[in-house]
Amino acid sequence: MTAVAQPSSGLVDDDAVEAFIAEYGSGAKPPELAPVAIVIAAYNEADGIADVLKSMPGIVCGQETSTIVVVDGAKDDTARLARDCGGVYVCDVAVNRGQGAALRLGYRLARTCGAEYIITTDADGQYNPAHMETILEPVVNGEADFCSGSRVLGHQETTDRFRRLGVHVFATIISGLTGQRITDTSFGMRAMRAEVTGNVELRQPQYQSSELLIGIIARGYRVVERPAVMQIRSAGKSKKGNNLVYGSRYARVVFGTWLRERKSARRGVPGGRPAAEDHIVEQQELADEQHSVGS
Repeated sequence: MTAVAQPSSGLVDDDAVEAFIAEYGSGAKPPELAPVAIVIAAYNEADGIADVLKSMPGIVCGQETSTIVVVDGAKDDTARLARDCGGVYVCDVAVNRGQGAALRLGYRLARTCGAEYIITTDADGQYNPAHMETILEPVVNGEADFCSGSRVLGHQETTDRFRRLGVHVFATIISGLTGQRITDTSFGMRAMRAEVTGNVELRQPQYQSSELLIGIIARGYRVVERPAVMQIRSAGKSKKGNNLVYGSRYARVVFGTWLRERKSARRGVPGGRPAAEDHIVEQQELADEQHSVGS
């Protein structure tokens, strides 16, 4: 059976940015976002997206916010319901590529439209918007370039022992690889200076949190954590696959990113967007993820 050629992820992003500017900008001029862009990746989250968006704060740490929802090839009414909330920027991508690709696109939109800071959160209601203040504060105050919430320092409501163990295992691994103590490598609520996301190589279509974290540490950015709570999903179900699949793929991303960063450091290669040839690698990684469901 002949495989169907998939569009280059770079081209998908370029087309999405162009469509976003056409919808919200003035002519060819991008819209002007507030200083803080809240970026949310969403895939088939029609059951809960409206409640999540209605809970987004208008001001965090004294800074006005804009919310960007990147709808990652959803097959339900996620995009329509997000638009119906009003005051939300929606980027509706026809191709389902994964949460990592959707967040990367959201970072690019935030930078293009002038945001100074980026906060990420999930579309499933697992993170309390009240914690955005705590997580953004060290970044706004100039104490850090990147701040992640931590369920280990705070609290998590899940009763899944495998997932709980996995959080500690990967935190230990990444701490050992990078030389910086990290307690939670996959917490979905993070804050960072917007420019940081343009200086870190991001190519993973899925499980991107560790790639971003390792890349940021490797480039010498200041990283801190703050206590936060991870709640039970408010609606829908996880798209990450079963525990063994999730764990093995997450591990592949961790070690693959670490090796890549070590090679780049030896060559003295600066951070930045992936080179054109890296899209070939990314397409193979995307093909490997086709049996996993969305973001």
